Amino acid sequence: METVKLGRTGLDVSRICLGCMSYGIPDRGAHAWTMEEEASRPFIRKALELGINFFDTANVYSDGTSEEIVGRALNDFANRDEVVLATKVHGTMRKGPNGGGLSRKVILAEIDHSLRRLGTDYVDLYQIHRWDPHTPVEETMEALHDVVKAGKARYIGASSMYAWQFLKAQHTAERHGWTKFVSMQNYVNLLYREEEREMLPLCEAEGVGVLPWSPLARGRLTRDWEETSKRSENDAFGRTLYDKTEEADRRVVEAVAEVAQERGVPRAQIALAWVLQKRPVTSPIVGATKAHHLDDAVAALSIKLTDEEIRRLEEPYVPHAVIGHS
Repeated sequence: METVKLGRTGLDVSRICLGCMSYGIPDRGAHAWTMEEEASRPFIRKALELGINFFDTANVYSDGTSEEIVGRALNDFANRDEVVLATKVHGTMRKGPNGGGLSRKVILAEIDHSLRRLGTDYVDLYQIHRWDPHTPVEETMEALHDVVKAGKARYIGASSMYAWQFLKAQHTAERHGWTKFVSMQNYVNLLYREEEREMLPLCEAEGVGVLPWSPLARGRLTRDWEETSKRSENDAFGRTLYDKTEEADRRVVEAVAEVAQERGVPRAQIALAWVLQKRPVTSPIVGATKAHHLDDAVAALSIKLTDEEIRRLEEPYVPHAVIGHS
C-alpha cells in the first residue's frame, strides 16, 4: 500500500482511507442499511492486512455505534501508534439545546464522548462535519485549537463547505495563532465535479490534503443506472444528489462502463482511478460492505488512465447545483 503525506503535515496516510459509515447498529441513527459489529469487523481487519492505515468515522454515524465498533476492532487488530484514526463533530447527537453544531460547549463535550466510544486517548484527525452558520467561527476555531493543545487530537480538518467559508476559518486561525485545518473532506467523483471550480484549487495552493467522500457516488458509478442496492433503496439523502441531472449522469456511468470493459476491470476501479489522479487528492474515503470493495480500491491504485480515457469519462458532465454543504 502506497502512503502519502496529509497536506503539508508530516503525517503518513495510506492512499486509500476506509470510510466506516457502513459499520453501525442499523436501528440507531439514520442509516438502516448499516452492518452489525460481527459483520463489520472482517472489513476492518482486511483493510489493515491490505496496508490501509487510515480510518474515518463520525460521532453521528449510527448514533455513535460506528465509533464503538471501529474503536473495538482497531484495538483488537492494530497497534494504535500505526493507525491514523479520524472522526467528526457537528451532527445532532441528542435532542434539545446544545445537541449538535460547533459551539465550544459541543466541541469540548463531543471530543470526550468520541474518545470514550473509540476507546482511545486521542484521535489523529478531528474534523468539523459541516459549517455551522449559527456559531462565530472564532469560537469554533479556538475550541478546536484547545482540543489539539489538550492532546485529544493531533490535527484538525474540515468537510464540505464553500471555499470562502474554509478560507475564513483558516484566516481566523492564522490571525490568532490557533491550529489550522490540514485537510478538506469534500464530495468529489465523476458525477459531481463542482469542487474543481474553487475548493480543489484552493487546497492545492494552500497545501491542504483532500479526502473525497463518496468517490464512487454511492455506488452509482459501479453498476448500470437502473440497478439498485439495499443502500440506494433506503438512502434518502443519496436520492437527492442526482435527481436534476439524470440524463447527463447516465452518460457518465455508461462511459465508465465502456472504459472498464475495454480494460477488463470492474467499473469501481476506473471510477476510483479517476479520483486518485485528480489533483490534489490525497486519500479517497472508500466504503466497503462486500469483500471485493477493498480489493477494487487497492487495485485502482495501479491503474493510470490515459488522457483520452479521462476525456471520455469527463466529456458528458454538465454543471450541477451545489450539494453536500449542509
